[in-house]
Formats: sequence, C-alpha cells, structure tokens
Amino acid sequence: MKSMLVVAHGSRRAESNDEVRELARLLGSQVDASFESVSCAFLELAEPSIPDGLRAAIAGGASEVVVMPYFLSAGRHVVTDIPGEVDIVRAEYPGITITLAPYLGAAPELASLILRHVQSG
Repeated sequence: MKSMLVVAHGSRRAESNDEVRELARLLGSQVDASFESVSCAFLELAEPSIPDGLRAAIAGGASEVVVMPYFLSAGRHVVTDIPGEVDIVRAEYPGITITLAPYLGAAPELASLILRHVQSG
C-alpha cells in the first residue's frame, strides 16, 4: 500500500494546523489509485510529528510512503530538518520505502496557479 504524508511546519494557532489536516483530507478524497491514504504531520508545534506520522502510515499498512513537504522555499526545514526526521523512521523500518517528494514551491505549475488564484479573487 502506498501512502502520502503531507508535512507542514506546524503552528501554535490550532486553526492553521486544522487547515493542513483539511488539505490532507481533501487530497485523500481526490487521489487516484496511486495513493491509498493521505495524512499529515508537522515539523514542530503540532501533532503528529513527522516520525509519528510515518509510523502511523506504516502501522496502517503502508509499504511505501511519499513525504510531501508543504513548504514554498528550500530553507533549512526542507533541506535539513525534514530529511533528518524522515531518516529516523527509515532506520527503524529499513524494509519500508520512504521517499521525499519535491517541496511544494518547486512545482512548475505554482506560478500559473498563483496567477489564476489572484485573478479570480
């Protein structure tokens, strides 16, 4: 089973974390057969943590987890912190494939999405 884990920074503001949870729910309702489940995790300030999110996906039957950093730029969190958290669980579960997708800001479609969003508002 293949799972997606959307990773966001996390916030002290509960509503911000709930927006990420809602995004994961929406993605889960829209993905095709390529992902059987979508969930979210947070780097800090909210639960579940990245390792706990990965462990939950694995406990739910995932043999492959794709981690999608929900970040707009390749700062320290994207380049160092998230891969470090992922490596913790990779070491615990060497038989599970855990891959890091490119962070959201690297998506070539992002510029046109922003333009459409601004023009429609």
